[in-house]
Formats: sequence, C-alpha cells, structure tokens
Amino acid sequence: MTGKERAKLRALANSYETILYVGKNGIGDDLVKQADDALEAREMIKGKVHETCELTAREVCTELCGRLNAEPVQVIGTKFVMYRQNKDPKKRVVFINE
Repeated sequence: MTGKERAKLRALANSYETILYVGKNGIGDDLVKQADDALEAREMIKGKVHETCELTAREVCTELCGRLNAEPVQVIGTKFVMYRQNKDPKKRVVFINE
C-alpha cells in the first residue's frame, strides 16, 4: 500500500464508528472471527483497546492484521484502523484508487 493510499484511508476512517473492542481477554478466536466478518462486510474497521487489556493498540493491530491478511492503516492511542480489500469487485465499499 502506498503512502497516498494510506492517507486516503486515514481520512476516510475519521467518519467511521469504532466497532471492534478488545478487552482484558485480549485476542481470542471470537474476536478474530468478529474482525474477519466486519472486514468482509466493510473492508475497513476501527477498533479500540480497553485499558484493562495487557496489549497495546499497535500489538493488537499487528496481530490481527497478520491473522486476517489485512493492512494496518493507523494506530493512535488506544484506537486502530485496519483495511482489507474485498476480493469481489462488486462487493467493494472503499475505493482508494480513485
């Protein structure tokens, strides 16, 4: 992903609601499944790491991106944004090459 594409995704992410919350249990199979389903439907999701979690937002984002074949877009404080382009062009929601 180029810097220009990442910048566009960061700008788009400002209007996105946080839909993925990581609590004290950290990254479990349920969280990975939830993130996978959300990426399939939305292509880009915003997550937040609760203060009781032992992991940082960067660690969570890196781990989830690795497991889900997604791209990290941004990590600020306790929030992070991930992107994974939908394989089916008809189902794409986020267009970064326009």
